[in-house]
Amino acid sequence: MRGMVEGLQSPVPVAGRLPVVLQDDDFLQRFTGALDDMLAPVYLTLDSLACYFDPQLAPDDFLEWLCGWVGIEPDQTWSTQRRRDIVARAAAVHRWRGTARGVAEAVGLVVDGEVEVKDSGGSAWSPAPGGNLPGSATPSMTVVVRASGPVDRSRVERVIAAVKAAHVPHTLEVQEVGK
Repeated sequence: MRGMVEGLQSPVPVAGRLPVVLQDDDFLQRFTGALDDMLAPVYLTLDSLACYFDPQLAPDDFLEWLCGWVGIEPDQTWSTQRRRDIVARAAAVHRWRGTARGVAEAVGLVVDGEVEVKDSGGSAWSPAPGGNLPGSATPSMTVVVRASGPVDRSRVERVIAAVKAAHVPHTLEVQEVGK
């Protein structure tokens, strides 16, 4: 993925690590210079490795890999800055995966607008035997998207299916506002 960069200087030239008696040998200088050209990207990548994992600093081509690492299917229409913002928020979204909040946050990453999730209730129990349980007996989830622009329904459906609880059926309602 990362390629050669013309004129890149190695921070640790191999020739400088040779014994002094060999440092004057022209052949060894040229030979180790070729090794420096090969090793320079490795040294410089390792020196700045933390920047590769920070979505705001990562090179654009490495950002695609970061999207895959956090389970984001990048849309080619997104700007680079939007991809960076989505990757940065993805870890927080995974923390809430399977909950109404997690679904709302995940859908919010891929649509421009307000997202509301209505679910049928959570876990239920009653302190009194035979008491009424909160919520409804049938699990369900309704995701309402109020968007100011067009919404790719199939993409939103895929996101919802990926982050909701597997046994909960869902419906998607898209409302275009601002027209």
